[in-house]
Amino acid sequence: MASKRIPLFPLDVVLFPDTPLPLHIFEPRYKLMIRRCLENHGEFGILLARADEIAPVGCTAQIVKVVKQYPDGRMDILTVGQNAFRVVDLINEQPYLEGEVEYLDDEEGSVTPETQQELLKLYEQCHTLIYGRAPRLPEVDAGCSVTFQIAAQLPLEVEAKQKLLEIRAEPERQSHLLRHLSEWLPQLTRLERSRAKAGGNGHGLR
Repeated sequence: MASKRIPLFPLDVVLFPDTPLPLHIFEPRYKLMIRRCLENHGEFGILLARADEIAPVGCTAQIVKVVKQYPDGRMDILTVGQNAFRVVDLINEQPYLEGEVEYLDDEEGSVTPETQQELLKLYEQCHTLIYGRAPRLPEVDAGCSVTFQIAAQLPLEVEAKQKLLEIRAEPERQSHLLRHLSEWLPQLTRLERSRAKAGGNGHGLR
C-alpha cells in the first residue's frame, strides 16, 4: 500500500471515521498547520497522545468549517473523521509533526444481527444512565461503522476507544464493544443507585 505524508496532531482524544470533532486551535505551530490545510484543502491526522509516546494508529480529519476566527489567529473549527491510518515514519521538518502514513481498510465480514441488536440495546441503556435520556440510535445502513457511532457518543476511556479504532473488522469491533458495555452497565447501574440514595443528580460518569 502506498504511503502518504500528512501533518499530525497528537491529542488526548480518539477520532473515528465519519464522526465530528470540534477543535480550538491556539498553539502557533497548529495555527500554522491548520492555515496550510485550509489553503491546500488538505487533511491532517489525529493521534492519541500518551504519556511518553503517540499511538501508532490514528484517523485523518477533514476541516468542514471554520466556526470562528480570533484576532490573534486562534480558531474554532469543526472537523470530521475520514480514514484510519498507521504511522510508518515520523518526520520533524516543520514546527508541527508530520508522518508517512498508510491508510487502513476494514476487512470484509458479516455482522451478526443478534450481536448488533444486543449492542444497540446496551448502548441505549448505558447512554440513558449516563445522560438521563435515550440516545439517537446509530444509522445501521449508512455505510458507517455502528461501533464507531456508538463509541463516539459514550464517555469511554481513550484507550478503550483506541482499541476499537485499531480493530479492522466491524464484526470484531461490535463483539469487543458488546463485551465492554456488558461489563460497564452493572457499574453504571450501581453508581446510579448510589447517587439516587444520596439524593444527587449529577451526570457525566466516566
